[in-house]
Amino acid sequence: MVGGVVIGGASPIVVQSMTNTDTVDDLATSMQVAQLARAGSEIVRITVNTREAAAAVPRIRERLLKMNLSVPLVGDFHFNGHKLLEEVPDCATALDKLRINPGNVGKGKNRDDQFARLIEIACRHDKPVRIGVNWGSLDQALLARIMDENAKRAVPLDAIAIMREAMVASALESASKAEELGLGSDKIVLSCKVSGVQDLIAIYRDLAAQCEYALHLGLTEAGMGSKGIVASTAALAVLLQEGIGDTIRISLTPEPNGDRTREVIVAQEILQTMGLRAFTPLVAACPGCGRTTSTVFQELAQDIQCYVREQMPAWRVQRIGVENMTLAVMGCVVNGPGESKHANIGISLPGTGEIPVAPVYVDGERTITLKGENIAAEFRAIIGDYVARKYPQRIS
Repeated sequence: MVGGVVIGGASPIVVQSMTNTDTVDDLATSMQVAQLARAGSEIVRITVNTREAAAAVPRIRERLLKMNLSVPLVGDFHFNGHKLLEEVPDCATALDKLRINPGNVGKGKNRDDQFARLIEIACRHDKPVRIGVNWGSLDQALLARIMDENAKRAVPLDAIAIMREAMVASALESASKAEELGLGSDKIVLSCKVSGVQDLIAIYRDLAAQCEYALHLGLTEAGMGSKGIVASTAALAVLLQEGIGDTIRISLTPEPNGDRTREVIVAQEILQTMGLRAFTPLVAACPGCGRTTSTVFQELAQDIQCYVREQMPAWRVQRIGVENMTLAVMGCVVNGPGESKHANIGISLPGTGEIPVAPVYVDGERTITLKGENIAAEFRAIIGDYVARKYPQRIS
């Protein structure tokens, strides 16, 4: 349980995201947390790297409450988390979960003590902890130990296999130590993040086979644009299909000054297109071909996709089940009518040389034919009317 959101077991897979604002700027950070939450992020992580950032966390929580947002907040700690949480106890109170990295929680003789101090704080404040291993900051002492053990094997493993083994060992050994210090297994989430698709799949298969802790999935440093989306989807889809993973984050690099909510939308679309969860009505649209030389169906598909995403925050609050609605915007007679009939609401626009009319299908039945300059507005109105008729109102 993280701030009212249940993680693990048979619970739905949870979408997470992370801010990229300076946490010291509590106004900017609160606004971005709100933006991510309204886009559908069910847990939001924020950086806590300085005493000033730690002191800002309670103010961020207060601002969110004033916006009627109770989204769980995770504090991301590296190197000095034990000091920050001891110096600013209100930070631990305001957070819903702590994220610590066993690779940089401390070195040498200080490592065990600083790890223990973090876990004791979590226990005292009754907070869950994500133990997040990352191959860019893997515990070097542990890696050296495993390399020494590997050298004694009759058939030593290669370097990639050793790295994978070390990451799983780091997560499991840290989790075991946290339990010894009093943190319940139900309050532990593990992650082992790498940036290679095959590495991620192999590591999480091993991790899932060796433990029953909740697992957070994500391809770290996934990259920008289509590369980041494709790589994250390729890795996570395999694991999710195998029943591995309880929370996910898509770590996209945004375009300069780009919209941070993109990572939330991609995470939702992965889960929804796999049939694991439903977040917003999906719009099926054909790719176009020589039969569709105009851009009308493309423009309408984009218009409708934007429309349902704009309406969804209100629909989600007001209507039960609307996230399961399916829509189709098709470009010609070849597949247009058939695909439209499979959707709750579909429209088949005329292809090149076809009669300039657009039949609309509602729950498989042809109901009306649209034509002229106002097709987009009229189709939006049909969708809005369908939502009002089809999906019952929530009782507050």
